[in-house]
Amino acid sequence: MTKLLADRIALVTGASRGIGHAAAIALAKAGAHIVAVARTQGGLEELDDEIRKIGGSATLVPLNLTDSDGIARLGAGLHERYGKLDILVGNAGVLGPSSPIGHIELKTFTDVMAVNVSANFQLIRCMEPLLKQSDAGRAVFITSGAANKATAYVSPYAASKAALETLARAWAQETANTKLRVNLFNPGPVRTRMRATLMPGEDPATLDTPEQVAEFIVPMCAPDWTETGKFYDYKTRNLMSFRSPA
Repeated sequence: MTKLLADRIALVTGASRGIGHAAAIALAKAGAHIVAVARTQGGLEELDDEIRKIGGSATLVPLNLTDSDGIARLGAGLHERYGKLDILVGNAGVLGPSSPIGHIELKTFTDVMAVNVSANFQLIRCMEPLLKQSDAGRAVFITSGAANKATAYVSPYAASKAALETLARAWAQETANTKLRVNLFNPGPVRTRMRATLMPGEDPATLDTPEQVAEFIVPMCAPDWTETGKFYDYKTRNLMSFRSPA
């Protein structure tokens, strides 16, 4: 039986742990070859072991996404090896400080924006030509409810996710008349290290796991997915359209 994503190439950032790790495995189970990007070599090797156990395959790319030249080299390498990219899952992100805005240093703010926004901007620039070479290019960016709630005390993170959402939506409009589909995915509270850092008193057993969440990312990466410029809210299981404030 042919798998949903057989013979497709999927690039996943932040793939060494959390939602990125789970998404990489879920995509591999569906038949995709995973190009796994993360800063930690050890975490990537553990992912590779898990993917091999399920009969999948992966290419490991140890890369700090603040290295914009490194992203460009990755794009060139994918072009040389595959000539295309079918799936981009922009998952990598950092939480940044939990503090009032006035107490946050400028460098700390720009460090968050570098990973959560600028790196995704560079990924879009470098991967768009490859995604357009696919018969059904799909891009999914992981966002957060903090973007529209403007959550207090995590302003760099909230601002970065709001910027990411706008960037992805603009890209979706620019590519609406192509085969490329671009969407956002909001996992909500999930049992990850980032969530534990933000909410140390929370019982993780009350939260869904990254593996549960990842199962809902896979369909958005499939060739038969037709929506673009939309926002999937995992908590409510709803695919939503953006609209102007009332």
